[in-house]
Amino acid sequence: MTAATTTTDTAAGRVADAFKDITGQPPAGVWAAPGRVNLIGEHTDYNDGLVLPFALEQRVTVAAAPRQRDNWTVTSLNSRQTRTFDQDDLRTGIDGWHAYVAGVVWALRDAGFPVAPADLVLDSDVPSGAGLSSSAALECAVLAAIADLNGIDLDPMARAVLARKAENEFVGAPTGLMDQAASTLATAGHALLLDCRSLDTSQIPLELDRAGLEILVLDTKTPHALVDSEYATRRASCETAAAQLGVPALRDVTDLPAALERIDDPITRRRVRHVVTENNRVEQAAELLRDGRVTELGRLLDASHASMRDDFEITVPTVDLAVETARRCGAVGARMTGGGFGGCIIALVPAGSSSAVATAVTDAFTAVGYRTPAHFVGVPSAGARRLS
Repeated sequence: MTAATTTTDTAAGRVADAFKDITGQPPAGVWAAPGRVNLIGEHTDYNDGLVLPFALEQRVTVAAAPRQRDNWTVTSLNSRQTRTFDQDDLRTGIDGWHAYVAGVVWALRDAGFPVAPADLVLDSDVPSGAGLSSSAALECAVLAAIADLNGIDLDPMARAVLARKAENEFVGAPTGLMDQAASTLATAGHALLLDCRSLDTSQIPLELDRAGLEILVLDTKTPHALVDSEYATRRASCETAAAQLGVPALRDVTDLPAALERIDDPITRRRVRHVVTENNRVEQAAELLRDGRVTELGRLLDASHASMRDDFEITVPTVDLAVETARRCGAVGARMTGGGFGGCIIALVPAGSSSAVATAVTDAFTAVGYRTPAHFVGVPSAGARRLS
């Protein structure tokens, strides 16, 4: 039995036991959905481009059963809180973590599916606030549970789209589809190549063991300062540039030098250069992985980070220091992952060296007064599924 399987089975047993203690009956089933790391492809999603995330073994686990009343209850073992909501509460504006659960019920009902009341108990080991999509994991786990309880037959992409609808329209967070798609469609040992325009997907082998490598995921513990306003500024800049170039989205720019000559504003030129080159890097990364040339992925990770730092300007000193230190201490390549202005880095490192590299980053952070980072090895894992 693998470590990932043991962890999952332990989590399933924990929420099942907690469900019985809370409700007095065993659950009808236990479901789980993972967080994700984006291997490469930042700010390409809303430019109709490509992304290449993989699902983590860290996940949200949900035990559930039908409820013989007119409302839903959800208990979080992490916060030790129970929340209740009914049909009248299925409207935007609910505050708190249970809004993600209510949003899933709302999205299914809004799509025309009958959803009966249920009791749910959930637990999570996806780090919160680290840019690893803990909210998408929660939505996708709950959606898997509720869909099965109500006999709703949806293919994985349809589930991802409904989970995103819950986050976008009910919770009010303007995320793309990547998080929910990775949490739902990913398979173990693979990255998920997602075309954000067509929604076509491909499972790309991520054979780290064969290459003698592993992926260090390190949370810099940096608050995401000005993310909303900066995100909106970056997106508006991309949309303005696409309109100026006469293309539907920056994904459609095929001659980058010619496109840059047509843009007068130097900041907009840098934004365009990042998006177009990053989209190309995703394509190159997928090709390298298909060919089993995992080590060569390092140069693309390095180039991606430089582009985010210099052209898209979304990195911060803690992130840059973590990346630089990881490279200096043996990483084949490293970059910030996520929307920017804090959060996590990933580093492609020799197998067994993640702790040593993370210790070096911790020492570098301590020397300049930064907070102590957290880390783990990112294991490409399976998407949402029923466990029992």
